[in-house]
Amino acid sequence: MSKKVKIFIISVVVLISSFSFTDSYFEIAKNLDIFTTVYRELNNYYVDETDPGKLMKTAIDKMLKSLDPYTNYIPESEIEDFQFMTTGQYGGIGAVITKRKDYVFISEPYEGFPAQKAGLIAGDKILEINGESAKGKNTEDVSKALKGQPNTEVQLLIERPYLDDPFSVSFKRQKISVKSVPFYSYLNEGIGYIKLRSFTRNCSNDIKNAFLDLKKQGDLKGLILDLRANPGGLLNESVNIVNLFVDKGQEVVSTKGKIKSWDKVYKASKSPTDLEIPIVVLINQSSASASEIVAGAIQDLDRGIVIGQRSFGKGLVQQTKKLSYNSQLKLTVAKYYIPSGRCIQALDYSNRNEDGSVGKVPDSLMTAFKTKNGRTVYDGGGVNPDIEIDQDDISNLIVSLIQERLFFDYATYYKHQNPSLDSLFIMDDIGFNSFVDFLGDKSYDYKTETEKAFEVLKNKSEKENYFADIQDKYENLFQEFEINKKNDLIRNKEIIKEILSEEIASRYFYQEGRIRTSLNFDKEVQEAIIYLSKQDMYNSVLSVTN
Repeated sequence: MSKKVKIFIISVVVLISSFSFTDSYFEIAKNLDIFTTVYRELNNYYVDETDPGKLMKTAIDKMLKSLDPYTNYIPESEIEDFQFMTTGQYGGIGAVITKRKDYVFISEPYEGFPAQKAGLIAGDKILEINGESAKGKNTEDVSKALKGQPNTEVQLLIERPYLDDPFSVSFKRQKISVKSVPFYSYLNEGIGYIKLRSFTRNCSNDIKNAFLDLKKQGDLKGLILDLRANPGGLLNESVNIVNLFVDKGQEVVSTKGKIKSWDKVYKASKSPTDLEIPIVVLINQSSASASEIVAGAIQDLDRGIVIGQRSFGKGLVQQTKKLSYNSQLKLTVAKYYIPSGRCIQALDYSNRNEDGSVGKVPDSLMTAFKTKNGRTVYDGGGVNPDIEIDQDDISNLIVSLIQERLFFDYATYYKHQNPSLDSLFIMDDIGFNSFVDFLGDKSYDYKTETEKAFEVLKNKSEKENYFADIQDKYENLFQEFEINKKNDLIRNKEIIKEILSEEIASRYFYQEGRIRTSLNFDKEVQEAIIYLSKQDMYNSVLSVTN
């Protein structure tokens, strides 16, 4: 090839690139100009006053929503909430709050923090904050008012159930650091349990410390790592947790995106804490992102077994970019791939249906991969557990009782009747009957699946002019069903006792009490104990022939 030809080819490539860049630049400039013009006309001529910040945020949010749910604009006013998600720390009173009708209530105070120390309890209604009425405010507004710099004072006017008069309480905010590991303990002889609620900064150290403490307490023969309902968080923390149980240098996860120079392989960089102890990782449909990296890596490397339900399927990686005026942009920059080479992303946000929705990757399109031992695993649908445990169906009655917060209200009533408890307990039949009496004057309307089917039958028969012929039979059958429906509380006795036991435990022993009590009813935990107690069963899951 002659020198002139080479120069010509290079020139053409540069020219094409320039056209492409120019074309893209023109489209950006054109649409920015259109946007600016639209806003100017709105500002000048719209009948009502507009809020520039709110209007712009709405526009940005709508734009980013068209990409995926994880690419978000974070204005300066929301930076503190975002930092809490990644660090688990904020300045405030230390309590979970919830909205009911016109007011916000204390749902659960964190043990050892200002709200609990000041005597606030679950069920307290917040009437005023620093002399300003809280009526009509949503949880976001109240949360902002309660948060603030550590050592600053906050004054609340509280209405407490079963007390005649509201009372005022004043205390100082402090730096709130929510535990990433709210509970760990021995459950059975030699079987340890660690609950991880989120992947915040240094949570891997919390896992390590809990694990070492369990080993110090006794002869640790197996470990249950509970990642159920864990939404994820920091990717590097997931790598560090896997690193506790695999050899230094082992690949844990890799990321691949548009900018190839950003692609990265994350390997275990430290010496492991333990390579021998059998591990069970618990997951469910709400285990996502970093939770799936840990569960998937443990599975791919055959370092342990996974029990529960198929995980959420979030295989996307986000980075945070600083913007002007102290705002930030959290955007999806890559997909992650666990050691077998699979990506567990379940939804394809790059290809949307005509209505804007996205579909799950069908099972027929999933690709098979191999674990370290040669077991077959699949991509594209979250992490499939090695041992799947079906979740119990929740009746419409239970859903209604939860929605109407009647379990919550009964726990409030129980705490009023019993100011203290010496130890955790399991609700018995006497307690169940007390709850039934409590519901006597409460409203908790609900429709069973049978009722819904009855309504469909009636509507269709009316359209086809058959209903007049069957009306008497329909009404008689419906009346019999209504009588039978009254027995729903008895039919759901065991699940009601379980929920009440956990809710009441939280009133005396906070989050740790709720978790400890829930383990008495936990099918996944019981299954994990069986596999960890029987080495042959555990090994059979990890074998290629399984």
